[in-house]
Amino acid sequence: MEDTQNHKDYRNIDIDQVGVKGIRYPITVLDRDMGRQQTVAKINMYVNLPRYYKGTHMSRFVEILNEHSRRISLQNFTEILEEMKRRLNAESAHMEITFPYFIKKSAPVTGIEGLMEYQCTFKGSLNNGSDLLIVIRVPISTLCPCSKEISDFGAHNQRGEVRLQVRFQRFVWIEDLIKLVESSASTEVYSVLKREDEKFVTEKAFENPMFVEDVVREIAVQLGADPNITWFAVEAENFESIHNHNAYAYVEKHLHHSG
Repeated sequence: MEDTQNHKDYRNIDIDQVGVKGIRYPITVLDRDMGRQQTVAKINMYVNLPRYYKGTHMSRFVEILNEHSRRISLQNFTEILEEMKRRLNAESAHMEITFPYFIKKSAPVTGIEGLMEYQCTFKGSLNNGSDLLIVIRVPISTLCPCSKEISDFGAHNQRGEVRLQVRFQRFVWIEDLIKLVESSASTEVYSVLKREDEKFVTEKAFENPMFVEDVVREIAVQLGADPNITWFAVEAENFESIHNHNAYAYVEKHLHHSG
């Protein structure tokens, strides 16, 4: 049958990214405690399209996914990108995999366990070189230092979210990034808390007031000291409890670690 995609195009315009978006697909992610975790990802796959081709072969993207089945992970990300370039005769390839990642977390006093969900994304590009980064969204809780200072009793607190992006030299555990973020807030967020736990969390936040500026700076200090991290971008957003707006802060930094 005639292959329309390979017809010539005479408009003389390169397309930077063409492909498929929003594929729901089961993947396997390395889990430090359980070994492996099965989850369901939303996947975007793109390649470049030179000006002389009319279209790309969309079905080949899904074929590549099917051939890797559940073996889609951070470890073989570059391998999949290389296959995309080869099978689609492309100069560059890009893939984004977004998925919920679950961690069993114990309450701070009673130790009762519950599952916490964290939204994670792996992004990879292959052009002249390869580029791979991890994005995680971590819920946090902060207590306002200003409110604590000026109030006769109490202080307002709120739940927030940190969005962290990192580039790295060697493999990095999702769990370590999440722990780093959670340790940089007034207190952590839990899925299950009994009264003793709630007392502990409330008092811990009161003793550890933080602005969004404090949160991103704390995370930046820790990442800056990690020789495995080559670049990061961190943003914190507080879903304010007494304002009709959110508080926001952002830090981005290239690190020049040797090795």
